[in-house]
Amino acid sequence: MDTCRDELRYGDGDGAAGGARVGALRDVESFGSNPGNLRLRLVPPDGPGKPLVVALHGCTQTAAGFAEGSGWRRLAEANGFALLLPEQRATNNRKTCFSWFEPHDIRRGEGEVESIRQMIAHTIAACRSDARRVYVTGLSAGGSMACALLATYPELFAGGAIVAGLPYGAASSAAEAFDCMFVGRTREPRIWGDAVRVAAPAPVRWPTVAIWQGTADTVVKPINAGELAKQWTNVHGVSSQVPLEDEIGATTRRMWRDGAKRPCVIEYSVPALGHGMPVDEDAPPAPFFLPAGIDAAEQIAADFGITRARRSRTLLARLGFGS
Repeated sequence: MDTCRDELRYGDGDGAAGGARVGALRDVESFGSNPGNLRLRLVPPDGPGKPLVVALHGCTQTAAGFAEGSGWRRLAEANGFALLLPEQRATNNRKTCFSWFEPHDIRRGEGEVESIRQMIAHTIAACRSDARRVYVTGLSAGGSMACALLATYPELFAGGAIVAGLPYGAASSAAEAFDCMFVGRTREPRIWGDAVRVAAPAPVRWPTVAIWQGTADTVVKPINAGELAKQWTNVHGVSSQVPLEDEIGATTRRMWRDGAKRPCVIEYSVPALGHGMPVDEDAPPAPFFLPAGIDAAEQIAADFGITRARRSRTLLARLGFGS
């Protein structure tokens, strides 16, 4: 932790200037050229060698609000991993949406995805995070940007979770983005997969992708989850596979496995859930954080094996996922 404290240059963050304390949400003032003009907020890890989770907020949200409302800050504090929180600026988008549909922001080496790559590299170096255990997740526009990062920098991530998001390459303008969100855009699996394959050099191993969607979402229509599954099962070469299926409470989980029989694409369908992130039933009410029979952040962390508590329930645990 000394290296992280000494090397990261913090702003005022939660109020106390100077070195990081475990669990504090801090501003990182300098991390690279930042071509996307994003802000970086960070919950430092409790020591070196820990996983790194990149969490991307949705439209109208802040990094701090997303960290609290989603439960990711609580999980980071309890388990000691680094939580990296990119934040959109209103000067980029007046509703603080990540620009998942702007071509110059979702091309490798450019714009917002390059800013986030720089944030990841800086945090790994300063905090000595485990570069083999970097994960990305996000909600809505943040989920779509998480998908863009998985496509443009697949070698950086062990896995990612897209909550109420859209496929990479679904839109190239704001008008197309709204059409995809409210109506949906269907393509053949190979066409979706090609959009990912041309975005970056093929990695040694593609990241595992989890897809989360509420069946009553009227902002990002549920059809988009199916298109995401088509995209990433094609990338992993398992499009023709019949998925395994089980349930966690009322939530349906479908899973495709790679040649080594490890889960590579997982789809969660949460019944009667509107547009937002599933959280614990006892969570305080907040826009876009919707009490459900499953807590998405806890399940995602368990799926990826980054929590100290028991790993993912039932089927994933039996398959050894997260080990």
